[in-house]
Amino acid sequence: MGLKSSIYKMLRVWNDVDAAKKGKLGKRIGRRAAGKATGKAIRKIFK
Repeated sequence: MGLKSSIYKMLRVWNDVDAAKKGKLGKRIGRRAAGKATGKAIRKIFK
């Protein structure tokens, strides 16, 4: 695993913890799931 991917992974966890502290973890997880679904749909269209 490269340095850049390690930093991104660390920041994602950090932001999850921050969202949990603010009580907005559910909204963050929903947005992440929506982003993944959108990415998969766009990938199929332009494949």
